[in-house]
Amino acid sequence: MSNQPLVFGKRNYQILIASLILIALGFILMSLEKGQYGIGTLGLTVGPMIVLAGFGLAFWSILYKDKTKK
Repeated sequence: MSNQPLVFGKRNYQILIASLILIALGFILMSLEKGQYGIGTLGLTVGPMIVLAGFGLAFWSILYKDKTKK
């Protein structure tokens, strides 16, 4: 086992986990749509917007740099 530090900081991983939860929530909301082929407000509007927000948050978690870390 090597003692190399992790690539990202603790805050980066927290943001990444939050983004994964958002992505999963968006897919769950899309699957709750009762209309045929998921056609409805949850399946076509709310769910995809939450999934996109989750992917945006995941991208931001990669770019986030802690100001206190040198």
